[in-house]
Amino acid sequence: MAERAAGHARRRRGVDAQLPLLLPAPEGPVCGVDEVGRGPLAGPVYAAAVILDPRAPIAGLRDSKVLSAVRREALAGQIRERALAWAIASASVAEIDASNILQATMLAMQRAVAGLAITPVLARVDGNRPPRLRCLVQTLVGGDALDPAISAASILAKCARDQVMLVLHGRFPQYGFDRHKGYPTAAHLASLREHGPCEEHRRSFAPVRALAQRCSR
Repeated sequence: MAERAAGHARRRRGVDAQLPLLLPAPEGPVCGVDEVGRGPLAGPVYAAAVILDPRAPIAGLRDSKVLSAVRREALAGQIRERALAWAIASASVAEIDASNILQATMLAMQRAVAGLAITPVLARVDGNRPPRLRCLVQTLVGGDALDPAISAASILAKCARDQVMLVLHGRFPQYGFDRHKGYPTAAHLASLREHGPCEEHRRSFAPVRALAQRCSR
């Protein structure tokens, strides 16, 4: 499921490709794409796509991981207000377990780009694995710290996923999702050993699978 921002639609089909790092972008809208939540043991994986407006720059865009929660939320509000287009999407725990986390991450990215109100001619994607998109794709390792649009996507995805993990904490308070957001901290692993996995834990991940098998005996 994707959230959409309003914008002026521009239709231009591209081809699946990976561009060299320094190749200039083609003329037309360029979006930044990033994901959040590949490493956790629980919860969905999220992705966002953002087309920034060069006439409305946003100061302070950074990799979401180096920003405080308060700063991330403030920047997320500015991104939603000032970007030409943005979209947030996810892949569920069931989808992660049905394929694998890499494929589910690619699916979330595809959904995010498809949710944009403006069709990009190029997607700059954080990392080194390009999703298959109907536009040109350029991967950029460390892009969430280098490209403002990717930084913006990182911030939106992080804020959206953190909110979902707070909701899951309300349903499953014994795991402490509000603190670790599903990542395999010592406290999370201890709660898993005590309570066993819940329905939002990724059983395709080894620590969860092992505990689920032990609990089923």
